[in-house]
Amino acid sequence: MKNYRPFWILVIMYIVVVILITCGGGLFLQFLKKQGADFNGIDPTLIPLYDFPDIWQNMTYLGSFCKVILGFIVVISVANEESFRTLRQNIIDGLSKQEFLWSKLLLILGLSVGATILMFLCALLMGSLYSSSGGMQQVFQSMDFIWAYFLILLTYLCFCFWVTLLLPRTGLVIVGLFLYTIIFEPFFALFLENFPYISDFIRPSTAFFPVRSLYNLIPVPFSKFLLREFQEFVSLKETMIVIGWLGVNLFLCRLILHRKDW
Repeated sequence: MKNYRPFWILVIMYIVVVILITCGGGLFLQFLKKQGADFNGIDPTLIPLYDFPDIWQNMTYLGSFCKVILGFIVVISVANEESFRTLRQNIIDGLSKQEFLWSKLLLILGLSVGATILMFLCALLMGSLYSSSGGMQQVFQSMDFIWAYFLILLTYLCFCFWVTLLLPRTGLVIVGLFLYTIIFEPFFALFLENFPYISDFIRPSTAFFPVRSLYNLIPVPFSKFLLREFQEFVSLKETMIVIGWLGVNLFLCRLILHRKDW
């Protein structure tokens, strides 16, 4: 991958987007103020977006929407093995399917760890510059959101892995994953939760959807700025659901790979 230009373009794109999200929040609030916006009479620039320990939830929630870019890297990496017949040749030369599986899982792990470190450093920097809260104890409170962020990335990238193994067509999978992640499943879940004729037995099932469960792991933090109740911790139930999907995704990766005729 190190000599493959689209890989580096996507990596740089991801880094830029994450930096813009984490470092551009203050500029966005200043823009809202200039446009005359207010939140129930509160000056937008007074919103404590970068205060410790809330910054960890704020930034990881926003950053979790960028996981699609990393998913594209996994899709390209796996689909190119089919397109350029490199895996077939490597297997002829002695590479086992298990070794191929581990190589891609190491790529996924590396992307997840690197993205998590990037998020940690960006949030730590912005919090150090703009947080009105002091003390090391407050700085490292709510670090469970960083762990949740890593788990989200790892699970989603494994999901992208088995989908690409099942249908190794780069353009089709990229478009399909983008639409499913951003539009299809979220809107279907909203429909089930809000349509009046849906049974109350079915509504809670949306929490077990593969992508919706990832969104639920880091709750929306911004309702607190409107003085509303919000969840400021990572739920054990939601964590177990995501870990369950991680196990399912890993199982499907192995199953599809071993049944596939290269």
